[in-house]
Amino acid sequence: MKITAAILDQVGAAGPYADSRPLRLGELDLDEPRPGELLVKIEAAGICHSDLSVVNGDRVRPTPMALGHEAAATVVRVGDPESGFQPGDRVVLAFLPACGHCAECGSGHGFLCAPAAAANGAGRLLRGGHRLHEAAHDVFHHLGVSAFATHAVIDERSAVKVPSDIPVEIAALFGCAVLTGVGAVFNTAAVRPGESVAVYGLGGVGLSSVLGAIAAGANPVIAIDPVASKRALALELGATLAVEPGDAADAIAAATGSGVDVAIETAGKAVVLAAAYKATKRGGRTVTVGLPNPAEMLSIPAVSLVGDGKTLAGSYMGSSIPARDIPRYIKLWRAGRLPVERLLTSVSPLSEINRLLDDLARGDAIRQIVIP
Repeated sequence: MKITAAILDQVGAAGPYADSRPLRLGELDLDEPRPGELLVKIEAAGICHSDLSVVNGDRVRPTPMALGHEAAATVVRVGDPESGFQPGDRVVLAFLPACGHCAECGSGHGFLCAPAAAANGAGRLLRGGHRLHEAAHDVFHHLGVSAFATHAVIDERSAVKVPSDIPVEIAALFGCAVLTGVGAVFNTAAVRPGESVAVYGLGGVGLSSVLGAIAAGANPVIAIDPVASKRALALELGATLAVEPGDAADAIAAATGSGVDVAIETAGKAVVLAAAYKATKRGGRTVTVGLPNPAEMLSIPAVSLVGDGKTLAGSYMGSSIPARDIPRYIKLWRAGRLPVERLLTSVSPLSEINRLLDDLARGDAIRQIVIP
């Protein structure tokens, strides 16, 4: 079938993107789903810094690539008659379709699935190959989803069924921002009631971590970002303090006396991660979910890992199992404990994608939704 998608032909574009227009809307041919795959209609897709990092070259990916990885969709067709999905199902798309068979999946760490990571890095689907084509040439998939489009073919393991009464612009947020940010709190850091938490970086993932820390009963919750509007929103969401990066060390010392129990870094900058690590107390835990440019190197006192008993942990996709975690986060949202709708900055047509990238790059947006 013919679809419309936002296509990146070359990485490393410079802003303003409204002028350089790195993403173009083009007509692509989309194959039928194979057994174990789904054809879905994209209802709403969120713009994430992970998308921006592909555009600006921080995360090099093969091109041409149809971008987008956070979305809500409706199943149109199933590739397997024995599928657990059926046409009409509302689904949230997750950007790592765990294979279920590798050592990582077998140990309960599907978020580290090696075959899925290899497929995502190569821009293909988990079951092999491409389903997107333009003028007889393959077009690469972004994280197995390619959600900036009218339709997509995805692996069934990239989809999680959700209730159809959730507004699509809200449902989409659970596929990356909430899954990653809240997961970093609940799964990776395992924050306990009464522990102190500092969150560095207040984009969609960072503010989701703030919400998760509050839902977990953390106190105090300290939010750190250079953008005043983001700090103000963090306070509205329930953060105890919200400070600029230059004031963070003094604020944390005053609030805790000895450093935080947990620091969560979402900015994707090695210098920010070093500051987050330094802000944790003896025995504290630092969790990083940001994706820095691979050339960035982290420098910390090696002796502190043993001498101070500190822990530094990476958290990919919030150490989440989407089929388990997305439904429980939706339940917390329904109960009013995860007001993720507050993260929604705007809802725009897909044709505005380049302008919206500028807003994200400037720090003017939390989560923007595009409607194909």
